[in-house]
Amino acid sequence: MTTTVKRDYYEVLGVERGAADNEIKSAYRKLALKYHPDRNPGDAEAEERFKEAAEAYSVLADKEKRARYDRFGHQGVNAGGAQGFDPTIFADFGDLFSNLGDVFGFGDVFGGRRRGGPQRGSDLRYDLEITFEESYAGTETSIQIPRDETCETCDGSGAAAGTKPETCRECGGRGQLRYQQGFFTVARPCPHCRGAGRVIQSPCPSCRGQGRVPQERTLKIRIPAGIDNGQQIRLYGEGEHGVAGGPPGDLYVVVHVAAHQFFQREGDHLFVQMPVSYPLLALGGRVDVPTPAGSDATVEVPAGTASGTRLRLRGKGMPNVNGRGKGDLYVQVVVQVPKKLTKEQRAALQALDEAMPMGKPTPTDTDDEESKSVFDKVKDLFG
Repeated sequence: MTTTVKRDYYEVLGVERGAADNEIKSAYRKLALKYHPDRNPGDAEAEERFKEAAEAYSVLADKEKRARYDRFGHQGVNAGGAQGFDPTIFADFGDLFSNLGDVFGFGDVFGGRRRGGPQRGSDLRYDLEITFEESYAGTETSIQIPRDETCETCDGSGAAAGTKPETCRECGGRGQLRYQQGFFTVARPCPHCRGAGRVIQSPCPSCRGQGRVPQERTLKIRIPAGIDNGQQIRLYGEGEHGVAGGPPGDLYVVVHVAAHQFFQREGDHLFVQMPVSYPLLALGGRVDVPTPAGSDATVEVPAGTASGTRLRLRGKGMPNVNGRGKGDLYVQVVVQVPKKLTKEQRAALQALDEAMPMGKPTPTDTDDEESKSVFDKVKDLFG
């Protein structure tokens, strides 16, 4: 004869002996979700863990039983074996199991809503492509959305004119049938009504008993200025219509912004490269820079600016999508090396090279440490 030794109920739930009621309840919720048979079909070990957790909670959730258990152990509450389990404990978790009813099929058993009742329509997604310019300025456009809408012929009932759906005789309108598995109850969708809780004897000819028909709806949508690639616009109530009078879902428009050939975006800031001549970097000057607004802006280039330097134009970037001003435009000046030179240009560059030989400071920069050549700096470093 084999004797099974029961584990301590506190150990089963993973809580301390002095744990508060809410801690015990929370611990049981996690175990019930993890080991429920519908979530672990055919797993005998998971089923046993589920039973064990349910039994432990049925004792520790009851103040009198818990007091007897704390004093006398299992003998004080469970002399008859598994009698310590109380199926009514699931009433405390109606919110938990009803939320998972569509996944595991037991929402109605544990206080969930009837499957044949009103159900919210599904959310829809639409991918919209716009240009960079439309993203900058904002725009309005029309989109066509295919969706299921309430059938006007039967007003969503699914039944032909002069008739109405009948309550399913198999499940009594609950949409589910209950099965006893040991000491706990499991629910399955009713095969007769397919979980609807009602049967339509004379289907509506327009929707064939579905209560909804496919339609294509045209919507005008406003794209706010400054919207970024991947951002969403939510249109409440523009998803699929609900079932049996349920509310409609929502429509999510996902915006895809085409890349620009010049500007690159980071948040509300824009970055652009501007090729300039070496004399301009050396002597300083002004450069006209195109902006996304379509006009040019002028940026001041200080004398002696190195190639690759970024200069900022405040407020010339992208508009903030929430209307909080604009970002900045960063202009990276890059020296432009000509590939073809005229005789005059070549002569001028040779004269400049002779006047500014590599490795030798210019007369005007003799006392300037920053003007030393790389060669001189290396010499100074190593002595």
